[in-house]
This record gives sequence, C-alpha cells and structure tokens, in this order.
Amino acid sequence: MLRFLKKLCAGKATDLDEKIARLNYPLEEHKFSRSLDENVAVIKKLFNNVDIVQYKMIQSPGKDPIRYFLIFIDGVVHSEIVNNNIVEPLMTKRPEGGEPLLESLLATVVQVGESKKINTFKALIESVTHGDTVLFVEGCDQAAVLNTKQFAVRSIAEPDNEKVLSGPRDGFTESLIQNLSQILRRARTNELKTKTMTLGKRTQTTVCICYLDSLVNKDVLEELLRRLNKIDIDGILDSNYITEQIHDFPNSPFRTVGSTERPDVVLAKLLEGRIAVLVDNTPVALTVPYLFIENFQVNEDYYFNFYYSSFSRMLRIMGFFLTLAVPGLYIAVVAFHQEILPLQLLMRIALERQNVPLPAAVEAVIMLIVFDILRETGVRMPSNIGQALSIVGALVIGQAAVEASLVAAPMIIMVAATGITSLLVPKLNAPIIFWRLLLLLLASSFGFFGLTIGLSLLFIHLNNLKSFGVDHLSLEGSFSFQKNKDIFIRSPWPDMIERPEELSENEVRQQGGGNNG
Repeated sequence: MLRFLKKLCAGKATDLDEKIARLNYPLEEHKFSRSLDENVAVIKKLFNNVDIVQYKMIQSPGKDPIRYFLIFIDGVVHSEIVNNNIVEPLMTKRPEGGEPLLESLLATVVQVGESKKINTFKALIESVTHGDTVLFVEGCDQAAVLNTKQFAVRSIAEPDNEKVLSGPRDGFTESLIQNLSQILRRARTNELKTKTMTLGKRTQTTVCICYLDSLVNKDVLEELLRRLNKIDIDGILDSNYITEQIHDFPNSPFRTVGSTERPDVVLAKLLEGRIAVLVDNTPVALTVPYLFIENFQVNEDYYFNFYYSSFSRMLRIMGFFLTLAVPGLYIAVVAFHQEILPLQLLMRIALERQNVPLPAAVEAVIMLIVFDILRETGVRMPSNIGQALSIVGALVIGQAAVEASLVAAPMIIMVAATGITSLLVPKLNAPIIFWRLLLLLLASSFGFFGLTIGLSLLFIHLNNLKSFGVDHLSLEGSFSFQKNKDIFIRSPWPDMIERPEELSENEVRQQGGGNNG
C-alpha cells in the first residue's frame, strides 16, 4: 500500500511538472487555476531558490476539510498578524454564510484590516514582494492578498541637509506611507489628491503624485503624468532616477525639478499650485514646476522675521554671483586690467606673484580643483572627522603652498572667498562648478570682455529654461509688487496676497496661505 501511494504521488508530481512545462512562458503572465496543487507547483517554480519565501498548507476543521495555502516572505511581514489573525482562525474555524467561499473567508474567518483579490501570478509576485500574505483556497481561481506589511524603517528625524533653527523638525523617511501621513497631518482637506503608479520593470517601485485639486495647474499635471508614463527603466532606486527622465533640458546643469526632504516644504509648494512626487524607498520628494529663485529660498525664510529673512536671501543671491565671478574677475584684473587697481594694491599683488612659477589662470584652476577635492573628501568621510579634515587640509595645504612660493597669497584669499560663498547656495553646487570654470577660461583669454560674454551666456541660458511649460527665470521687467513680493525679498505675510499665477490657474488669492517659493 505504501509503495502504491508513493508511486501515485510521484506520478501526480510528474503530471503537474509536465503540465507546467507545456505552459507558454513567462509563467507570471498566466492566471490561477482552480486546482490548488497546480497553483502551488507554479508558485514554487516561480520562487525557486528564493529561500526567504515561506509556504504553509493548512486544513480547516470538520468532516470535509478545506485546504488553504499561504505564501509570504519572512522578515517583511508582521509575524503576529500572520499567526494570530490568519493561520489560527483558518485552522480553528470554518467559513459561514452563503457567499462564495473566498468572500466568506474574508468576512467571517480571516482577521485583517485590508484585503483584495487577485487572479494572476504577476499580481502575486508584486504582492508577496511588497510584504503581503497571499491566501489560496482549494477550488477557487482567485487568491486573497492580506495586508501584513512590516518593513523595517528608520524613525522620523530632521534632515541633515535641511536643518533649521526655527520650525518643524521632522523629515521624510524611506517609507512612502509614513511620508504621506506627514503631509496628511498638515493638510486636513479632501482637496489633497494622490495618484499612485508603479515604475521600474524589475523593482516595481511605487510612486505617488500629490496635489491640491483646486490649486493645481491641470496642464502641468497632465504633462507630468505623460512623462512619468513614458519612463522605461529596470529599476527606480532613488527619486533622481525620475528627475533625469522627466526634466525639460537634459543637458543643462541647472535643475528644473525641485527636491526636498521636508514635509512642511512640500505642503508649502502644494499650496502654491505645485505638484509633489513621492517615491518609495527614498526620503527625497520631487516638486514641479521648479523656478530658479527657489534655489535661494529656504523654509526658514518663513519662520523668521521678514527683515532678517529678506537680508539672508539677498546674501544668498549675492553669494551666487560672487562664487561664479570672483575667480574670473581676479584673473581679468591681474592679467589684463591692472590699471583699475590702486597703485599700492597692484604693487603688493605683483610682489606676491614675482616668485610664483605658474600663470595666474593655471594657478586659479589648480587651486579651485584642490578646494573641490577637499570639500568632496570632507563630505565622504565620517561626519565626526570630515569637517576637521576639510579645515585642517585647507589650512595646511594653503600655508605650505604660499611658503613654497607655488601659489600667491592673494590667490589663496580668492579661492577661500569663492569656496565660502558657494556654501550659501548648496542647491547650485553642480552648475556653479561648471560655469565658474567657463567664466574663468573666458576671463583668462579675453579679460573683462570674456567675463561679460560668459555672464551674458549664463543669463540667456537661464532665460530659455522652462520647467513643465513655466519659465524657469522670468525677466519680464514687471514692477508689480505682487509679482516680486517673494523673489529678492520676503514680504510680510499680510502683503502676500496673490498666488503665483503661472503656477495656479484656478485660484489666484491665497490670503495669508503658505508660500515657499
């Protein structure tokens, strides 16, 4: 008898294997069968050599037991929910009611807060890898997806790159649900709309688009959805993967898509009619459209007195032009236009440079590259020694270079001033490095004339940039107070009445509403 049963089981397994082999690949495109054994065989074929996947066969009590099959991934499910709310009820209770069996199970036996039905192996793979438990029932060609997610996520903390002295201290994490909850806690309105989609053929990353329905520019929303739907990539590991796929000018060093790790900044932008894109597994949210002036605006501008905020913003704008133009200006003066300097200052610079072997332009390029190397090293090193390494490295190298007559002391002062002012606008680090070198080369070749040409090219480039149809830099010359109330200065809240009309078509007045750009 025992030999007969072994042969029967072996024959059954062989028949299933042959049936699966005859299926057209890929297997995940097929729908479920009413046979539980066939479904289990396909599942084990799909998850072959994936040891973290757990399978459990269960039978209900009674004379005619019902067979169930559970599949989940160990480590991403809440084990107590699986054991106490799913496994134990299935083993001790039978479904009640005249409904179809699967619906009856979900209504009277299984105790979970969220469930849905699926009928394809592709949906099964997505659900299991997202931390859900999938329940199969003998005789049903559908399965139930039970919400048992419990991913390990870090606690909410203030973002290191966007610390503030005053204002909220929470920031986004790698959990999309947690990030959405932080926005919902601030915007208690049904006008906050969320659209989810899945990007990445292999990672199947969840992306959520958030906007306020009465404020959003519908044309911008449609354009964003169109660009997102065109993305064809294996995986989305960070929001920057999306940034490079949807921005308007791929070859421009300037960003046309904003980014932030702070929920208060996201909501402030939503209140102006912008759209936020949140990506699962990354704390960085994207915002569109993105204007050039936003590079100089920080959320603290709206948490401090408007006098101090306006002064700080003007310092940032001035720092941007200084870090761009100071190297080129220094080279143009030293190499071409010495006559504009006072005699004593000119003699002092000439005295410092008389023993330096390299031309001023080559000297400036080398020192700027050395400064960028030191800065990058400080960023990549552990935080407790990175800052000290940058400061000590700059002091030691600078002092040694001056004493060895390799570099003139005025050049060290110029490079230090350039580096310090670049820290005022960290969002523009990438374009600053490119344009600073370009201006330096033009100034070293043509003096003030070359510097003027370079700055003109910069303004022309910025004026031609657009972000989802909105001008990145507006140079219309409008003297309307409402159009300039939050650009070079931050006006008092009672004066910030109109919402930027290029961002929001449906509602122009905000009457003291949020503003962060």
